[in-house]
Amino acid sequence: MFDKPEAEIHSTKKIFFFSRDYIAEFVYGGIDGAITTFAVVAGATGAGLDASVVVILGFANLIADGFSMSVGNYFSSKAEKDNYKKHKALEYWEIEHLRDREIEEVREIFSKKGFQGELLEQVVAVIISDKDVWVDTMMKEELEMIDDGKTPISTAAMTFFSFLIIGFIPILAYVFQGIFGIATQDLFLYSSILTGLALAIVGYFKSLVTGKSKLIGISETLLLGGIAAALSYVVGNVLEKVFL
Repeated sequence: MFDKPEAEIHSTKKIFFFSRDYIAEFVYGGIDGAITTFAVVAGATGAGLDASVVVILGFANLIADGFSMSVGNYFSSKAEKDNYKKHKALEYWEIEHLRDREIEEVREIFSKKGFQGELLEQVVAVIISDKDVWVDTMMKEELEMIDDGKTPISTAAMTFFSFLIIGFIPILAYVFQGIFGIATQDLFLYSSILTGLALAIVGYFKSLVTGKSKLIGISETLLLGGIAAALSYVVGNVLEKVFL
């Protein structure tokens, strides 16, 4: 199932320059950045727009969509944190005011896990002896809620960073063309290759954490990006014939 040793899969070491804890935000922002930016390139190319227009639209997409995504990520993460804190405070209140009921809930939880008799009572006694442990147990076992320790700001920042860095790759050829005046006839081909590279990078990082085959991780992201690119190019080409 996995191509890596268990110790490596569960490792908390950093991958290059960022924590494995933020790999989800990196993948999320990177895939969206690469696909949406290349969608702009493909759509503009399909519509026959100039390279300078592609660059302008590409950068507008990077800043606007990247910031919008990071803001959405921030509020989503903050809402989850606030919800977690609300339920945690409620658990503390219930332990103080509904102690017997909460003790019975702990007993039921571990009874379902197979604990019985004296061993069950020992487990219950240990848990309820520490209020913080008690609350943490109820949050995980009863409400199935876990605090991942990541702040809304950090998750939003990683999403925005990934969107910008990976999303810039598809328009790199067009930027070079504008700066150095290279030939323009193969720009879309170069952008396609670079986008494939960007998606491969994201797929590679994803596989480092999931422990799955790097080939599978890269193939999944390339397939997703290819479908989005093809749709964007066709839409741009159709709209160009209809309106231009």
